[in-house]
Amino acid sequence: MRTMKAAVVPELGAKLEVREVPVPEPGPGQVLIRMQTSGLCHTDIHAAAGDWPVKPNPPFTPGHEGVGIIEATGPGASLHKAGDRVAIVWLGKACGHCSYCIDGWETLCESQENSGYSVDGAWAEYAVAFDSHVITVPEAVSSFDAAPLACAGVTTFKAVKVSRIQPGDTAVIFGVGGLGHLALQYAREFGARVIAVDIEDSKLDLARRLGADYVVNARTTDPVEAIRDLGGADVAISLATSPRAFEQAFGSLRRGRQAGVEVFPHRFRHHFSHTWLDRGGAEGDLMELNGWTSPQMLRRYGASARSARARRSYDRVMQDSR
Repeated sequence: MRTMKAAVVPELGAKLEVREVPVPEPGPGQVLIRMQTSGLCHTDIHAAAGDWPVKPNPPFTPGHEGVGIIEATGPGASLHKAGDRVAIVWLGKACGHCSYCIDGWETLCESQENSGYSVDGAWAEYAVAFDSHVITVPEAVSSFDAAPLACAGVTTFKAVKVSRIQPGDTAVIFGVGGLGHLALQYAREFGARVIAVDIEDSKLDLARRLGADYVVNARTTDPVEAIRDLGGADVAISLATSPRAFEQAFGSLRRGRQAGVEVFPHRFRHHFSHTWLDRGGAEGDLMELNGWTSPQMLRRYGASARSARARRSYDRVMQDSR
């Protein structure tokens, strides 16, 4: 029996453990992927801590921003073949026949499986995933750069896409972090004038380098007033986990315009899971994102951690999020 190393959450709220476990076998409609890289998303932290009403069942392996090479296919898996490089994403599987799936809102499917949550994810040397829901990675994009696009990338791409922003419109991005710096670049590609809002000068410097037309430090300036002085926002996308940032996003809008919330504050008053806001992007959005992504167009900023440091990175983020 072949074995592999996997990062495992042994109990909700416990420290991550690197264990030697059997290499999984691909079942019907599944593929076995030899992982090359995987991102660390804040959803992984919520999963490990058991923060949400529907909790994962430990022990489990997190990770839904994984990229690797298909090594074997299970019975009936015909969309991909051995040797293909694919991404594992949050939406591990949807039923495909409920009203949500038929309408293109697979992320609302009540029978969905979620990678690294209800099924084991990408924080391992090997992972199994459904052939129907892995996404081919373009050759021009490295596995390291592609991994966070499987969640942070498609989440922000979907936010910009559904905003129906038009060339010349003004988009405001609240929070220039792991998601916000991608939203900024997508909004520019859609032809928008972009205003970036953050409370850290280093993040605002990054926003300038990525092409923001204006930046606002919300620590020293009222962003609502500053944005209104610039004519107001046609689209506001909040990516900061702060109720105040959410309120400011709405306050910055011109009358009749749109706001999207992609990262929810921990203590926000309303539960949105059954309303118009969806979690991330559906399969079609991921495929469309592939057509937008190239090393020349998109710059991703982050830090890498190989296996010896991965557990420490996870522990540090866990500690910072408590």
